[in-house]
Amino acid sequence: MDKKKYVAYVGTYTHGSSEGIHLFDMDVEEGTMTERKVIPINNPSYIKLSHDGKHLYSISDEGVRSFNIQPDGDLEPLNCASVEGMRGCYLSTDQDDNYLFVGGWHDGKVTVLRLNEDGSVGEITAGIFHKGLGSVAERNFRPHVNCVNLTPDGKYLCAVDLGTDQIKIYKFDYRTGKITLVDLLMCELNSAPRIIKFSRDGKFAYVISELKNYITVYKYDGSGKNPSFELIQTVPTLNEYHSATSAASALRFSKDGTKVLCTNAGDNTAGIFHVDKETGLLEKICILPISGDYPKAGDFFPDNRRIISLNHESNSITIFDINYEKKYFTMKGRPIPIETPNCILVSEIQ
Repeated sequence: MDKKKYVAYVGTYTHGSSEGIHLFDMDVEEGTMTERKVIPINNPSYIKLSHDGKHLYSISDEGVRSFNIQPDGDLEPLNCASVEGMRGCYLSTDQDDNYLFVGGWHDGKVTVLRLNEDGSVGEITAGIFHKGLGSVAERNFRPHVNCVNLTPDGKYLCAVDLGTDQIKIYKFDYRTGKITLVDLLMCELNSAPRIIKFSRDGKFAYVISELKNYITVYKYDGSGKNPSFELIQTVPTLNEYHSATSAASALRFSKDGTKVLCTNAGDNTAGIFHVDKETGLLEKICILPISGDYPKAGDFFPDNRRIISLNHESNSITIFDINYEKKYFTMKGRPIPIETPNCILVSEIQ
């Protein structure tokens, strides 16, 4: 049995009565989450832990905010830094936590900021606005940078542009913090790629596409002059009897990297897939309703026995027990009330 202690940080939109980042104590054995407190911050729509687990970074209306993580999981404010653009939607860091990368959905901007030794956010080292047109659909007409993640070898920054149906690949200079465009990964027209994640061994990339409702799997090789992405699989995030208004949303790996969780907003379902670590291919376990409306985000419990769904429109969090052998999950307990939840991070504490 896992004797470690965990907390969950849930970011929300604060245009209603919600006040910021909600801190939950987790009982992994019982499969429960109990709210401890709320850390006030304006619209923390995305949050990110540093790789060393000492700091948390959050989107805010003012730019990006940084926090020290206390031994009990509480958050101590450090500073706030501007991104010199509209409010971002995604955050990531390099493996050594020297840089913070920000994706801008509203203005199509990629921003790189230096991180100080104390974990606070420093100056901007790079800022690039994407250009171009996507489909004629109103929501998808112009650049929307929805995700920014480094390749596992640290060589390239992948900026997923939902609006132009492509992933721009930038060479990253660790010394200067600058990025230089070196390649494009073209996605299917009107697919609206949303998030890119990599396997732990760095051999495979997984991209979830919002409007086509599928996950594409690529072999990744960064050993050559330019990065190589070879498409090897396309897996639907929906059952055949899906809703016509669905939008694939979350993409999250389990702690051990053997499972993938996706959510389908509109269809109001979550899908769990097994990951073949040798081939990188996905195998569907189940896709089932989440007892809520518009699941924007989700995550696994640390022991992989349960999943969490953040239901943005029904203002709730739902938890499910997974039966891997019989390929289904069932709701555990009552929904947890929380207004407009949008992102979640599960973290081990001392």
